[in-house]
Amino acid sequence: MAASTSWTLPQTPRPDWQLTVLRDTVITAPDSALGELSESALVAACHEGRAGAFDVVVERHRRQVYQLCYRFVNNHEDASDLSQDTFVRAYRGLKNFKGQSSLGTWLYRIGVNVCLNRMSVKEPFKEPIEDRPDLADGRESASERLLRDERALQVRAAIARLPTKQRTVLVLRMDQELSHQEIAQILGSSVGAVKANVFHAIQNLKKILAEELG
Repeated sequence: MAASTSWTLPQTPRPDWQLTVLRDTVITAPDSALGELSESALVAACHEGRAGAFDVVVERHRRQVYQLCYRFVNNHEDASDLSQDTFVRAYRGLKNFKGQSSLGTWLYRIGVNVCLNRMSVKEPFKEPIEDRPDLADGRESASERLLRDERALQVRAAIARLPTKQRTVLVLRMDQELSHQEIAQILGSSVGAVKANVFHAIQNLKKILAEELG
């Protein structure tokens, strides 16, 4: 009989959703030692069906996955939905993960595919950046913060106008600070192709911003 479990995630930066999936076994109390396992040992624990193992996977990677999704859709509600979808798909597909890449790279690959699928059917809502309390900085004056927020909105709007491949590599390279090699693994591409897409993305971004800012 299937049993249901939920992962309740803290609100920092703002992934305050609950992840619920169905398991084929009854859930027992999680092993506190799971949090000390290496990545390969944690994956093995998931394959063995150890209670709480996937909870640790979520805890270790929730922030990065949420931030990745947010950069694609630019609003909290969609980013939360996409993050949850990413982890649900990861849970269902973990049995096929053989460790050819890091677990983080594998989750990024799933997250990118989930986001691109959403973007192909839905125009992202542009959430005002000032609505995100996690970005507030008490050291800035109100005018300085407004100027920074306005510039950030302009850049994000310009990135949204880039072709899909260029937007994807720019998000992974500039926002997630991944190497060209890591991006190539995530996208199933060559390092040379990634470098070319990053270069063209930056050039096109400059053109778009120059047009918008006069």
